[in-house]
Amino acid sequence: MTWIKPSFLWMMYRCGWGTKEGQQTVLAIEIGRDGFEWALRNACLSHYSPGVHRDQADWKRRLRQAPARVQWDPERDLRLTPLPYRSLQLGLAGEASARFADEWTVRIDDVTPLAHEIHAQVRRGDLEAARKLMPEERAYPVGEGLLGHLTAPAWPEPAP
Repeated sequence: MTWIKPSFLWMMYRCGWGTKEGQQTVLAIEIGRDGFEWALRNACLSHYSPGVHRDQADWKRRLRQAPARVQWDPERDLRLTPLPYRSLQLGLAGEASARFADEWTVRIDDVTPLAHEIHAQVRRGDLEAARKLMPEERAYPVGEGLLGHLTAPAWPEPAP
């Protein structure tokens, strides 16, 4: 499964600022909106949610059939501390993974040096300098109904 992590800081949490073994290269991959939304429309939550699924059997069936899955993880700050809201992580398998590789990818940039520079600023305690280096992130505007099958009525707050 290939995971799309639209949040830069969540990705830095996951790869340890590009220092974890096997995760030393950090790539920013731009994909087309049509592909991203196809994946969302065809995704299933990665966990059972009573407010979304009829029962566990329904969820398991959907999960087996879905070419994509969504999980919502706590967003992170510059120190990689969990924040009280969540960011989408989009897992791609089968048809979705093939479309991602063959159709949806628009651009690939190696942002490893940027990750290391931001991390260096954070280690120095200069969060303002680190913030200025951060890639621009904007809320993703979604059409009506695009995420309804991927959200639960109330998400628990992340543990401190």
